[in-house]
Amino acid sequence: MQGTAGYFGWLEASALSRAMRESLWMYPIVEIVHIIGFVLLVGSVAMFDFRILGLSKGLSVQRMGRHLLRWSVASLLLIVPAGLLMFSAHPQDFIGNRIFLIKMLLIVSAAINAAMFHLGTYRRVEQWDTQVPAPFSAKLHAGLSLLIWVSVISCGRLLAYT
Repeated sequence: MQGTAGYFGWLEASALSRAMRESLWMYPIVEIVHIIGFVLLVGSVAMFDFRILGLSKGLSVQRMGRHLLRWSVASLLLIVPAGLLMFSAHPQDFIGNRIFLIKMLLIVSAAINAAMFHLGTYRRVEQWDTQVPAPFSAKLHAGLSLLIWVSVISCGRLLAYT
């Protein structure tokens, strides 16, 4: 891992990285923005997943999806820049941290799971949009989504202790 970490030496020496490390308030403020973004993302994803798992069967899955997707996409405007700023403060530490790497793999897994859901089971959503239980494959994707996002959050918290 040490060889890979050296690739980020230029970033760690940058003015942005120094500002993130040296400012009393910059890193905590950026971290709060990151957390708010994750609340929006995971909250909207969880609401959709719980609907697929059978809660609030009277609500249209399609309408919920259209409404919550906006919040999920908007959350990325907070999460991604804030995450990159936090990474810039200690890139070599993060890239060499197994928990950080697991967190990144989990995020990629969440994206793959969502893509598979939308390209597969969700294409027939009109058959189970309201009052009909979602098919097993949809429930499997929803359950996996919840598990992955709880794991991402857990890894994020564990980063403070590793």
